[in-house]
Amino acid sequence: MKYRSVVVTRRGGPDVFRIVEHALREPTIGETRIRILATTVSAPDIQARYGHTPFPPRVPFVPGYAIIGVVDAVGEGVTKAAAGDRVGALTITGGYAEYIYLNQDELIPVPVALDPAEAVTLILNYLVAYQVMHRSARVRSGDKVLIVGASGGIGTAFLQLGRLAHLTMFGIASRSKHHILVEHGATPIDYHTQDFVEVILNAEPDGLHAVFDGMGGDYVRRGLSVLRRGGTLVVYGNPLSLLGLVRLLARVVVFNLLPNGKRVKVFGTTVSRFNRRPFEEDWAVLFRLLEERRINPIIAKRFPLMEAAEANALLESGRTAGNVVLVAPELLEAPGTVQEDAEYR
Repeated sequence: MKYRSVVVTRRGGPDVFRIVEHALREPTIGETRIRILATTVSAPDIQARYGHTPFPPRVPFVPGYAIIGVVDAVGEGVTKAAAGDRVGALTITGGYAEYIYLNQDELIPVPVALDPAEAVTLILNYLVAYQVMHRSARVRSGDKVLIVGASGGIGTAFLQLGRLAHLTMFGIASRSKHHILVEHGATPIDYHTQDFVEVILNAEPDGLHAVFDGMGGDYVRRGLSVLRRGGTLVVYGNPLSLLGLVRLLARVVVFNLLPNGKRVKVFGTTVSRFNRRPFEEDWAVLFRLLEERRINPIIAKRFPLMEAAEANALLESGRTAGNVVLVAPELLEAPGTVQEDAEYR
């Protein structure tokens, strides 16, 4: 038997993708074979394709940072999963495929009742937002915060989780997407026409408790200027290169030495490989929130798994709000499909 994956053949735009067939083999010792139901199309996928990341994957590679799937087969010695189990994984690469092979220790149990297209947004986007808020910034009810990039997959996760945490939110986004921020109780700021520092300090002269920055660059310096004493700025965006990472870490050290009572932290998901427990706890919380419909992931569009080029082009265009998801063909007929989600495009 064969299965297909979408491969980046060289650095560049969405035209560099090619669909490649592989032999479907049996899993090895400790390994599981997963039939993929849904995978996110995310900014890290695009950045990896261009090589704009501190440690870019070697070409050729299969993008796909997070997946939801069904265990199709297990290798010898696998005790943490069985055929038929619904699971997720933070894969970093490999998600744009019909099947993926993963070690049993990489798997996340996923409630069967959840829509895979919605649930897969929790693996990366909601996990980042939740941990930045509750583990890095340690927000409390009533805190005032700024979300830099409030209309994307992670940004809309911040909006929904921030509303649950009873935060006063400001969000930076293009004007065409302001209605989404308003629907979630945030004050929108148009980065094209407004100076967010001026807007926030006019509204909150004492400053904010936290800034969540997924953009980096000058937003770090300017974000610090709207923090009150004791406030925290968390940078979670990709610094785009190894030099950019070194510069960011150096700036963080310098900023944290200043005697102003403000803190800068850097968040990344790679630490999940060394300490899984906080991630497993938080994924369980997020799945429960989705089961209870206390969060409702915004999906701009669902594409068939093999239409990754079209999905990447849409996300890269900047015309969408929320999440873009690739799904197995049978899920395109599920409730909440493209037509119903199109209002967020």
